[in-house]
This record gives sequence, C-alpha cells and structure tokens, in this order.
Amino acid sequence: MDDFVYAETDPGELARYREEVEAWMNENMPRRDPVNPWHPIQDDDERSSRNRELQRRLYDGGYAAVCYPKEYGGQSLTAAHKQVIDDVSMDFDMPILFSLPTLAICGPTILEFGTEEQKQRYIPAWIKGDELWVQFMSEPSGGSDMAGALTRADRDGDTFIVNGSKIWSTFAQRSDYALMLARTNWDVPKHRGLTMFIVPIHHPDIEIHTIKMVDGTDEFCQEYFNDLMLPAENVLGEVDDGWTVATRLLFHERAAVGNASPYSQGRHRNTSAGGVEDLAAVARDRRGADVGRHRQRLGHLETLGQVEEMLSDRVVKGIEGGFLPAPSGSLVRLFHGLSRAERYTVALEVQGDHALVWNRGESTGAAGLEYLQRQAASIGGGTTEMARNIISERILGMPREPAADRDLPFSQVPRSG
Repeated sequence: MDDFVYAETDPGELARYREEVEAWMNENMPRRDPVNPWHPIQDDDERSSRNRELQRRLYDGGYAAVCYPKEYGGQSLTAAHKQVIDDVSMDFDMPILFSLPTLAICGPTILEFGTEEQKQRYIPAWIKGDELWVQFMSEPSGGSDMAGALTRADRDGDTFIVNGSKIWSTFAQRSDYALMLARTNWDVPKHRGLTMFIVPIHHPDIEIHTIKMVDGTDEFCQEYFNDLMLPAENVLGEVDDGWTVATRLLFHERAAVGNASPYSQGRHRNTSAGGVEDLAAVARDRRGADVGRHRQRLGHLETLGQVEEMLSDRVVKGIEGGFLPAPSGSLVRLFHGLSRAERYTVALEVQGDHALVWNRGESTGAAGLEYLQRQAASIGGGTTEMARNIISERILGMPREPAADRDLPFSQVPRSG
C-alpha cells in the first residue's frame, strides 16, 4: 500500500473537509429512498447506467477515488479523507458498483503491477465512470484452488490465444474489462506457470452466460473463451509470474470485503433486514415468549458490529505500521463473513413468518431473501476455510497443509476428465 494513504491528518482540516463534502453532497447527489433504495432503477442495465452517471458527478466534483494519485485522476488524499466521504455519503445514492471490484480490487492491483501506459489508459477511465471492471479468476473445475487454473493462454509471437472458461464473475455482463488469470506454462509447478491479463469483456470471441441464483437474481456469470487473441501488451506484471499479481489482488479483495480498503468508495447506511435498530422495533411490536431471546440476539449483533469496525481499523493501521503482516486482511475477511451470516440468521428469527410470506410492496420479505444469501460473504474473496488457512499459516506460523502437487510440473498433475 502507498504511504500517502495512511498519512496523519490534522483534525481541524478534516472538519473543514467534512463541511465541504456535506455541502457538495447536498447540492449534487440524490438522496436514497430508505424503503426502496434502488427506486426508480428497475433492472441491472439501468443500475449500471445510473452508477456511471453518479461516478462522473463525483469525479467532476473532485470526490471520486480520493486516495488514488492525482496523476491518474484521484486526489492523493489520505484514508481519513476517504472515511469522511464514506460517513457523509451513507444517505445518498452513491456509485457503489465502482467501489468493488473496480476501484478497491482491480485498481490497486494495476497501480502496483501495471506499466505506466496501462495506468494512464485504464485508471482515469474508471475514476471518471467510463469503465467498470470485474475479475475472471474462478473456474468451473477449480473450487478454491485458483492456482489450478486450466484456462490456457498459448503464446504466438506478440499474441496470446486464450481458450477455457471462468465462472462466478460478478456483473460481468455489464462490465467493460476484466483481470484474468490463465496458464501460460504447463511444465512448471502450478503457481509458477500463470499470467495475469487485461481482457476486454465484450469481444466476439467471449461468450457470457448469466447464472440464475436461488433468490431470483442473475448477477453472476460464466464466460467461455474461444481462441480469444490478446496482445502481449495486455499482460499485467510478468509472463509466468501471474501468481504474484494474483496474491496481491486477493490481498486487496480481502481488505475490500472486510471494509478495510483505502481504495473503496462510498458507503450506504444499512437498510437491510439485518439492521439492529429496525429489528429491535420489530421485536418490540411482536412481544411474546421469545422477547428475552430476541433481546440477547440483538445485543449480540450490536457487539459484532462494534467489534468488526474496531478490527478493521486495527488491521489497516497494523499493516501500515508493520506490526501486522499483509495477510492480516484475512482476519477482517473471516470475521465479516461469519458476522454477516449471523446477522441474516437473527433477522429471519425476529421477523418470523413475515419473512417467508408478505404482501406486495412490504419490506418484511427482505429478511427471507437475505437469508438465502447469508453465505455469500463466506465465499466471496476466498472461502472462510481459505481465510483460516491463511491466518494459521501466514500469521500464526503453523505448518502448511501437505499438497501432493506442490513441486510437480502442472502437466503431470492427475486431473479428472
């Protein structure tokens, strides 16, 4: 991470900045409808267009991606300035689609590994709201073993020819570019034969299929690459050293998922069914035999929220100060995944049958829909099992799990099919 992001900031200067941001937001950004936060947005295409428009407003006002360097369209400000914007923006309609993964995951990865030409080409475009990015990492046969990628990129002079498939790419159908990990060398162990590429998504040699989820949404996609030709200038980092790039991308992803990234942008007030204040009001209205248990459970949620906020702050400052190693972002990632699942479970308990059957236009059904998604935060950014492995091995120094393919050339690794 860049040192400027964590520089100390004068409290008086921050107070003046807060007043400036509040005045600008009130004049230039629309407020959110707390009951139906996406109204009047009716579908994903409209949501995408709306986010691009709002991102451009932030850029024109000087409040977009403020921790990015000025030479690429940011403001070279500190994490404290970014926190001010997050606090002030909670009740406003913000371009959250740009926050993750574009600004908080793909962005810092390109800042670290991109050539100057790549930085100048891509970073200003997403800060201005012109381009959304996504990650092409997971594969249908890979599970959590991202290094076992089978998507291949065969070199032909100054061109790579890509064939294979990626899956679980969030909002790929309405994004513009992706960071993709592909295999470029089959004769070395799996971690040493990968390369990271910049991929234009809407290319004639890429097929995008949306995946219908159990809650009725289709934000995830699967992509098929059919002799996709990528120029060598689209390599991010070094050829066959893509795992180094991927490791840093995963670091940024875990920080972003755990609310510990200085590069994320904007935050919406919690209007989900898991909001403690709203659930407390429901519990009071429905007094009964479970009121004591509900009081305990809601107190537990409030505690989890406080602990997560303090943990995020400690991890961010610890990594910057050097008394916590970089993999410590997995602490926040693990806690966030577990606490979110608990929050949605408690919401379902408190709402009861109102979360299962509701009248059209009522918000009570949100608890039921969110319960269906309760494990999402325990999978995105790496599963909770992977987070525990990272914490045990890279923070606590415990022995690594045995792996039969660790030093074996990938072409010799047995695979089904």
